[in-house]
Amino acid sequence: MQLHDKLEAVIDEATFLDFVRALTADRLENSQEWENGTIEDFLEAASSWADDSEFCSRHGLSNASPWKKFAVFLYCGKIYE
Repeated sequence: MQLHDKLEAVIDEATFLDFVRALTADRLENSQEWENGTIEDFLEAASSWADDSEFCSRHGLSNASPWKKFAVFLYCGKIYE
């Protein structure tokens, strides 16, 4: 299952942890594809995305579970510039 598929599957604690494991594996295998290479840059990007998106509300995730919202937050640390 691809990383994005794992993200889409997050609904609870177990699927969130499955996503986090997949995100970790993705970092190890594909670090060159990550926009943010340091933990500082990763957290800055995730925080910037949260501010810019009003923490998911601009992406149709207002009613999503907190697990899904935090998974998206982490995913955006990988891709957000």
